[in-house]
Amino acid sequence: MVPHKKAYFYKQIYQNAQIIMEELTFFTRNEKKEFLSLYRKLIHSAGNSVSQESREKLKNHLTQAAKNGALKPTTFDANPILHAMRTAYIVSEEVGIKGSCLLGILLLDIVKNNFLTSKQVDKEYGDDVSKIIHGLVKTNELYDKSPVVESENFRSLLLSFAEDMRVILIMIADRVNVMREIRDTTHEEARLQVATEAAYLYAPLAHKLGLYKLKSELEDLSLKYRKKDTYYLIRDKLNQTKASREKYIASFIKPIDDELKKTGLKYEIKGRTKTIHSIWNKIQKQQTPFENIYDLFAIRIIIDSDYEKEKQECWQVYSIVTDMYQPNPKRLRDWLSIPKSNGYESLHITVMGPQGRWVEVQIRTQRMDDIAERGLAAHWRYKGIKGETGLDDWLTSVREALESSENDSRKVMDQFKMDLYDDEVFVFTPKGDLFKLPKGATVLDFAFHIHTNLGSKCIGAKVNGKNAQLRYKLGSGDQVEILTSNSQKPKQDWLKIVTTSKAKTKIRKTLKEEKFQQQEFARETLDRKFKNRKIEYDDAIMMRLIKKLGYKDTPLFYQDIADGILDVNTAIETYLEIQHKQDNPSEEIVYRSAEAYDLQHQLEEKAPKEDVLIIDQDLKGIKYSLAKCCNPIYGDSVFGFITVSGGIKVHRTDCPNAQQMMERFGYRIIKAQWAGKSIGKHYPITLRVIGHDDIGIVTNITSIISKESDITLRAMGIDSHDGLFSGNLTIMVGDTSKLNSLIKKLKGVKGVKQIQRA
Repeated sequence: MVPHKKAYFYKQIYQNAQIIMEELTFFTRNEKKEFLSLYRKLIHSAGNSVSQESREKLKNHLTQAAKNGALKPTTFDANPILHAMRTAYIVSEEVGIKGSCLLGILLLDIVKNNFLTSKQVDKEYGDDVSKIIHGLVKTNELYDKSPVVESENFRSLLLSFAEDMRVILIMIADRVNVMREIRDTTHEEARLQVATEAAYLYAPLAHKLGLYKLKSELEDLSLKYRKKDTYYLIRDKLNQTKASREKYIASFIKPIDDELKKTGLKYEIKGRTKTIHSIWNKIQKQQTPFENIYDLFAIRIIIDSDYEKEKQECWQVYSIVTDMYQPNPKRLRDWLSIPKSNGYESLHITVMGPQGRWVEVQIRTQRMDDIAERGLAAHWRYKGIKGETGLDDWLTSVREALESSENDSRKVMDQFKMDLYDDEVFVFTPKGDLFKLPKGATVLDFAFHIHTNLGSKCIGAKVNGKNAQLRYKLGSGDQVEILTSNSQKPKQDWLKIVTTSKAKTKIRKTLKEEKFQQQEFARETLDRKFKNRKIEYDDAIMMRLIKKLGYKDTPLFYQDIADGILDVNTAIETYLEIQHKQDNPSEEIVYRSAEAYDLQHQLEEKAPKEDVLIIDQDLKGIKYSLAKCCNPIYGDSVFGFITVSGGIKVHRTDCPNAQQMMERFGYRIIKAQWAGKSIGKHYPITLRVIGHDDIGIVTNITSIISKESDITLRAMGIDSHDGLFSGNLTIMVGDTSKLNSLIKKLKGVKGVKQIQRA
C-alpha cells in the first residue's frame, strides 16, 4: 500500500472506532484504549476477507445491541465486545482463519441474546456466517450455567465439534482467550475448573489439530492456575539457568552453522526452551528433580526450500548434523516420509552434544514450520500441494462413536481422550495400500478399520507373511492380510482386544443386535409353549412372574431363557402358580402374609433414609459410597466420581485426591449435594491434634468429646516427641455443624497448638 493511502486507511479505521466508542457507554478508560488497538489490529489482520459493507453492518449491529442491553458481561465479568475481539484476533493471527469465522465470533453474543435471528444473519452476512454461529450457539448453550461443560453434556459438545472443524478451532482460541483473561479473577473455584478442562480437553484437541503453540500456552497457563508453586519454581529455575543454557546452545549451533553456510542453503537456526508444562511432565515421569533434566531445549533448523527439493535438502541437513554429533538411532522420528494425520511434517533426531548432553534437533522447511505452528489453517493453505490430511477420517470416527446411542458416554469420552494423544502406526495391505491407526492397534482393529463385515468375520491375519492372532499389536511398516470365516461372529471379549473407538462401536452394535434377536426368539418360544398348552397370556401376571424370579427388566428374563440359564418350563409352571392364586382369592392368605413380609422389609429398608444425596441432575436413589480418602459427612461440599466399575464415589471438594481426579478424569466428575439429613446417621471422622505433652490436656479433650451429644469417640492414638504430643482421634459425628462446633471447643483447650480434620 502507498504510504499516504496507508495513513488515510488507518485514519479511517481510527475514526470508525471512535464513533463506536462515543455511541457506547459501557467501556472504561482502559477498555477504550484496548478497543482502539484491537480494532486496528483486526482490520489489518482480516484484510480483504471481510468486506467494507460487512464491517459497516457489524458496527451498526453491535452499537444497537449494546444500546438495547443485548450484550452482557462474560462469566468472568469481561467486556463482551472486547472478549469477542480478542478471540477473533487469536483465530485470525494464531490459527490463521479469517472472513466468515471472524464475523461469526463477533456476532455470536447478539444472536445468543436474540437481538438478531439466524435468518437475519443469513440474509445480512451470508449462509457461511450463519452456519458458524449455529455451531457456536450449540456449544455455548452447554456453558450457559457454568464456566465448564458438565460431564453429561460431553457427547453434545463433541458432536458439535465434529459437525464443523471451524467450531473446534474457534472454541480452542476462545479457551486460550479465557485462560488469558482469568489471570486476576476473584472467582478462584471457577478458574480452577476452567484450567482443569483446558488441560484435559482443549490442549489435547489443539495437539490433535496441530496447533502446537496454542496447545503449549493452554498447558502452561493450566499448570500456572492449578499448581502455582510448581509453575513459578520451574520458571525461576529456568531464569536462573538461562545464561548458561544460551551459551551451550550457541556452542552447539556454531559448528553446524559453519558447515551449512558452505552448502549455499537458505536456512534459519533457532534454539527453543521447552515449555514449563513439558518440563514438569518430565520431572513427574522420571521422578527426578529439575537439576537432573538435561534436555530443556531443542534446536530447530528451518530451510527456505522449493517444494520439489524439500526432502532432499532436509536429509542433507540431517547428514551434516549427524556427521558432527553422534545420533541416537532409537530417537529418530521421520515424519517427512509419512506425515502425521494432522499434517505435521518434520525430521526429529537426538544427538550427543558437548559435555555428553543429549540435544533434540528438528529439521523442517518453512512450509512445514508454518503448518507445525499454525495447524490446520496453514495446512489448508498448502493443500493444493499436499492433499487432504487424515483428520476427516478421525472426525468421521468421532461422529460414529458419539452418534451411536447404545454407546456408554463415559466409555466414549475415555476413548476420545485416548485417541487425541495417541501416536500412529502405518500399515500396508497386500496390495500396498497405506492405512494409519493409533499406536497399540491390533489385527482386529485393522479389520474393522477397513470394513465392518471384514472385522465381524475376522479370525486372524497374516502379518509380514506369518500367522497372527486377533490381539496381535501392529507396528509401522507391517503388511497385513486379514483372514476371515463366514461362521465367525463378534464376541463380548473382543471389546478387550480392540483399542479404536470405531471397532468398539461396531462390536457393541453387533452384539446388541444379536442379543435382541436371541431375546425375540426366546419370546416366540415362550408364546408357542403357551399356545400349545392353551394357557391364557396376561401381561400383568407375566410382570409379576418376572419380578418374582428376580429379574429387574424383561430383556434380562428373555436373555436367560435364550442362554438356557432359565428353563422355559419352569417359567411356565411359576406363571400358572401365580395365575391360580389370582383366580382363587380364598387361598391367598399365605400369599398375603408373604407380601406383608416383603412390604415390611421394604419399609425397614427405607426407614434410615439413606438417600440423603442428590447425584448429578436431581437424580435420587443412585447407588453411591463415601470415599475413604476424605470421609465426607453431611454438610461438606462434595462431588461424585464415576469409578471404572461404574459405581459412584462421593468425595469432599477439598479431598487430597480431588485435584488429580479433576485433572486426569474431569469427564467422570458429576455434581452431588446433600438433599436431607438422615436421622441417626453418623460418619467416622479423624481429627489430628497437636499440643503440649501433658496427659491433662488429653484428659480435657476426651472429657469435652464425651459431653457432646450425638458424638462418640471410637479410637485414639497418641505419640509424643520433643515436648509435644500428636494424636489421631476417630469420632462418630452426624454433620459438619456439630463437627465445627467440637473443633472450636477443642481449640479452646489450654495447651492445644493445632487441631484439624484429616
